[in-house]
Amino acid sequence: MMKNSITRLAPSPTGALHLGNARTFLLNGLLAKQQGWRMLFRMEDLDGPRIKAGADEQAIDDLHWLGLDWEGPVVVQSERTALYQAALENLIESGNAYPCICSRKEIEQAASAPTTEDSTGLNSVQYPGTCRERFDKYDNALKQSDRPPAWRVHVRNENINFVDQFAGPQSFNLAETSGDFVIFRNQGLAAYQLAVVIDDAEAGVNQIVRADDLLESAAMQIHLRRLLGIDDDVKYYHLPLVTGPDGRKLAKRHGDTKISTYRQDGTSVSRMLGLLGYWSGQLERREETDFKTLLAKFDISRVPRKPIVFTQEDDAFLRG
Repeated sequence: MMKNSITRLAPSPTGALHLGNARTFLLNGLLAKQQGWRMLFRMEDLDGPRIKAGADEQAIDDLHWLGLDWEGPVVVQSERTALYQAALENLIESGNAYPCICSRKEIEQAASAPTTEDSTGLNSVQYPGTCRERFDKYDNALKQSDRPPAWRVHVRNENINFVDQFAGPQSFNLAETSGDFVIFRNQGLAAYQLAVVIDDAEAGVNQIVRADDLLESAAMQIHLRRLLGIDDDVKYYHLPLVTGPDGRKLAKRHGDTKISTYRQDGTSVSRMLGLLGYWSGQLERREETDFKTLLAKFDISRVPRKPIVFTQEDDAFLRG
């Protein structure tokens, strides 16, 4: 156990938490309790157009219902713009960030931009570097576009290596995967990668537990930490996703799997924890249980290494 180990729950209020979110957050909570880590809470609400009214309060209520708790007030990213702006200015002054006026369509049309599915389920592309040496300052970029420029960070043609505490050794060459990635969007809001780095560093977070669709994000965040001179002695635990029968990340396309819907339909917390505990390898079968029992049994080595598939049997168990 690291000295002064700190982790965080960090939901995004772009919709209600579903069963896949619940499993990841529960494992984070169990690991934190077992290892004696401090637990903080952050609301990642920077994705303006996708934010759903009331989803922040619902997430807090759902996580309390599952038996999770945390220290201190909820940190809200949308209230921390000045911190992110200062980090951006640092990267600009050091020559590591530049303005970009490329539209998504233009990037997708670039011959060297293969399309992949990112952690949001949207198509993401490798940025071909079109604006990297194009403008000497922001105002010049602004004059050549009908919208404000975004800001991208330089990446290097080298491997970023780290050992994930669950997924094992990892290596990413960001020049070959994401390319120079956005750190400030053209709406004037910090992008996910930069905001997370600043928030985690300021709070002293050094234990990060999340789903393994964010493994490449870890490499991006390590890169930013190094550019900003932030200690990068962070331990990562990237856990397999919960998917639908089609193998894709659990989402609306698989029906209504929201925690709040099951609660409204009468599912007890003991059944919810029983399914999540079974999915996490802590129970041999689906059975009612409580947080205290799961904590007493908890062994992260028993967590399955492959994605969990949500089935009709799982739904039937939750509904009793």
